[in-house]
Amino acid sequence: MFSPASRYGIAGATLALWALTACGTSSGGGDNPTTAPTTTQAAAKDKGPQCIGEAPADGVHVLRGGGFRLPGGGGVQYAAATADGTSRTATLRDGAGYGAGQQQWTVKPGSRLTVSGHAYTVRQVCSYRVVLEPKDAKDKAALAAAPESMEFAGGAADNALCFTTNRAVLAAASKSFPAKGQPLSLLDNGGVKQLPTGPSLTVSYVDTAAGTAGLGANCAGVPVAIYKDVSVGDTVEFSGVLFQVSGLTEQAVRLTRTSG
Repeated sequence: MFSPASRYGIAGATLALWALTACGTSSGGGDNPTTAPTTTQAAAKDKGPQCIGEAPADGVHVLRGGGFRLPGGGGVQYAAATADGTSRTATLRDGAGYGAGQQQWTVKPGSRLTVSGHAYTVRQVCSYRVVLEPKDAKDKAALAAAPESMEFAGGAADNALCFTTNRAVLAAASKSFPAKGQPLSLLDNGGVKQLPTGPSLTVSYVDTAAGTAGLGANCAGVPVAIYKDVSVGDTVEFSGVLFQVSGLTEQAVRLTRTSG
């Protein structure tokens, strides 16, 4: 699907804009994520810490580079991260997919967002995810609602599978991965790992000279994760399951599951 040593972002379809208010500093409009660097120089290493804040059990996981559709028709993306060795912030962008003219804000744990009239609090900011907690019990219930079917159909029909905190859905996705401590290999150059609950995982590039790779996940027509320039030792998350990048070759990226 993608050639080695090339870098491509994955942009989702533009959704209707919604109002987003955050405690933090506005950073203006975002760059088009489809613009790719051409150099093979390794990306600057994240200074950490890996995570700030605590993630609630029913929190909404917005993965790095990806988007999440929220109740009420809104959405949010984790567009960029900043860490200085002692603190960490995230840049959130309005809409579940990239669109011209979108606004973005820098947030930290404790920041509050209002998305299409629905209130959320940022509870955790990690290098690989941001975790939001809905304020309203109705929004929590909507996110945790059981889907009509556990079989994915394609497109927006899979919203209840792709953008959920439902434990049965997350458990089904978890079972489709190797057990904790076991490896998962994602093939480069067109290989796709399709989960039974909808998400598809891909390798966008492997640059063995720089020791970096790009990983992505799509679900219900939305890029739900775009991990650019990951290297051995980095943490990534797919469908609520954590992995550590444990190997890179021209043929594949090897991940080792680190969560139960």
